[in-house]
Amino acid sequence: MKFLIILCVLLLIIIICLAVHIARLKSAMKDIGKELILTRDRSYDRQITIPLFDKSLTDMTSEINRSLYFQKKLKLESERSEETMRRSVSDIAHDIRTPLTVINGNLQLMEYEGLGEEGREHLRICREKTALLKTMTDEFFELAVLESNDAPAETVPVDITAVFLQFMADNEAVISRSGLVPEITFPEKSIFINADEHMLMRMLGNLLNNVIKYAKGTFSAGLYEKNNKCTIFFSNELRAGNIPDPELIFERSYRGDRARNAGNAGLGLYIVKLLAGKQGAAVGADTDENRLTLKIEYTLK
Repeated sequence: MKFLIILCVLLLIIIICLAVHIARLKSAMKDIGKELILTRDRSYDRQITIPLFDKSLTDMTSEINRSLYFQKKLKLESERSEETMRRSVSDIAHDIRTPLTVINGNLQLMEYEGLGEEGREHLRICREKTALLKTMTDEFFELAVLESNDAPAETVPVDITAVFLQFMADNEAVISRSGLVPEITFPEKSIFINADEHMLMRMLGNLLNNVIKYAKGTFSAGLYEKNNKCTIFFSNELRAGNIPDPELIFERSYRGDRARNAGNAGLGLYIVKLLAGKQGAAVGADTDENRLTLKIEYTLK
């Protein structure tokens, strides 16, 4: 009888010890999970630490830390590689811009040298292609600068109603030469947004250029206030079968129709997305049958 009592006490002690050990293991596993979340949020810039009471758990934690170190190393190498690539693109774009400017200047001089009709046509094509190449080079240069600087823009209150109307007035001749008829919608009151006015004008220019390239007949543009947000929009009808994917249209080098976009770097709308993000704004696109609407949305303070 006494032996059974001793045996039961020993079993009870073993069970209690196992329960305590399992509880400590569960607690340690929970702590590892929390540590992994903190490590992820801090870009792997830390190591996981736990109380050293179980060899298997300690070995597993050591392996996790080795993996985290390897991931951190890969991340740093990737960032260095991206930075090197951006600098290279920026340097190349800068180097190309100078001879392009010289070539364009010489082509302008040739216009005044009495070329024949065929010569003038060849010259027109050369100037057109040179202008296109310069635009693409400028976009690559701007993209390299934007992507190499993660700092947000310094925004100030801007009367978007006045800025938008002035922008459309300044580009009236460009719109007229393209053969398009604009339909402008704007509120009767001033709407103030926090923005960088230079970036804002750059975004409006890129959206207008997109309309001029692909619209037919008319296009609509404007802004409106709704649900404490100010939305700027450009909308135009597209040819049937050439409707882009609204989920991808603001991504880098996206081309809905490669044949139609020949010679275009496809960076204009991606630059709009980058500039909007730096100001805390958002971009979006909607399609309705053969109509595409591009939007920039600022949250009103």
